[in-house]
Order: sequence, then C-alpha cells, then structure tokens
Amino acid sequence: MSPISPTQTGSILRERARPPTPQELAQIPWLQRLSESERQRAADALVVSEVQVGETICRIGRPVTYWFGLVDGLLKMSNDDSQGPVITFTGVAPGGWFGEGTVLKHEHYRYNIQALRKSHVAGLPVATFDWLIDHSLGFNRFVMHQLNERLGQFIAAREIDRLSNPDLRVARNLAALFHPLLSPNVGGILRITQQELAYLVGLSRQRVNEALSTLSAKGWIRVEYGGLRVLDLQALRSGEL
Repeated sequence: MSPISPTQTGSILRERARPPTPQELAQIPWLQRLSESERQRAADALVVSEVQVGETICRIGRPVTYWFGLVDGLLKMSNDDSQGPVITFTGVAPGGWFGEGTVLKHEHYRYNIQALRKSHVAGLPVATFDWLIDHSLGFNRFVMHQLNERLGQFIAAREIDRLSNPDLRVARNLAALFHPLLSPNVGGILRITQQELAYLVGLSRQRVNEALSTLSAKGWIRVEYGGLRVLDLQALRSGEL
C-alpha cells in the first residue's frame, strides 16, 4: 500500500448523505444521554456517509459544518503536509466523535481528518449541535468530558513524540485507540492492520511488526486475525520495556 495523500472530495456528507440505520444510531454513545425529545431531534438531523480510503472528511482551512463521529472504519488526524512532513496527531477508532472544540467556536479546521480504510462517518449539523448545547444538560456533560479527555490525549501525544523506544511508541498509540470514552465501540479487539498502525505511529510496517511481537511477548496484547486484542491496557498506557 502506497503512502496516502489527501484527495479533493468536496463535502462528502452532502454528496453521499443518508439517514442512519437503527443499528448505527444505537452505536452513537451520546444519544443515550439525551431526553426522548432531544434524542429524536438529533436523530432526525444526523446523516451517515461512506468514505473511501484516502478521502478527507475535514480539511485545514474549511469552515466547520458538522460534528463528526466514526461509526466503523479507521481515521487519522494530521497536519497540513504543504508546510513539511505529515505529523499524525491521533487516530480515530469506532465510536469516536471529534472536532467538538472547532464546532463550539465555529472555527475553520486546523487539522485534516482522513480515512485509512473504507469507513462510515456520521455527522451532526452545527445548528443541531448548538441547539443541544443550549438545551441539553446530558449533551453538555458528554461534550465537557470529551474535551477533558481530549486534552489528556494530546498531552500524552506530546510525550509519545519524545519517546525514543519504538516499542513504547506503538504501545502508547494502541492505548489511545482503546480509550473507553474517546473510542467506546472498540471493545476488546481493534480491527487494524500493521500498515494502518504504521501510518498512525509514524514507523515502518516492519518496525511495527517487531514492536507488536515484543508487546505480545510481554503479555500486553494478542495479535489475532484481522486485529489486536488488548490484555493489559494499563501496561500499554504506562508500562516500561
């Protein structure tokens, strides 16, 4: 698989939007925090679109129009490669919602969000997001917790950037993808290939394979067909090799 470069896709949600299925609605964690009337209003506004590998959902400099969440697939958040090498800030795993800070401030995007595989992305229009902020205590609590956890995630990301041990870099990045609030639908196993993980970590696929072997030997993970199972999340977060 060759390195991914952003593609000009226009507004993917507008071009391919469809209503979410009942199964997809059941996978949106914050809907359960709303009252019945609030939940119905949100469900009526939500749309889902299919995104192909390499397509960009959010692009630096574009105005925010939706609050996005990943129903299934895998995304990465990165900087603009026009000013130098691409730096991946974080990955987005199933169940993760992102960009709430940008939506709250009605800003232009300061990062790119790109699909590492074919994915289904949900979008809540900014107007409905604003309405929920104004009317729903449960929604406000969810967004507040999201922002707090996101701050911790990016502090941890800065620490990961300083790690010289590639095995620990892989461990810390895996721990971030298994975050129970930011990626609530991952569960015990993450469907990810070694090449996809390499894109997120910034290492070669071969070096990621070596790191996974080390982590497996430590009993922190188990490599399974099509994905990885975490056996010791705390060790991935803070363990030493």
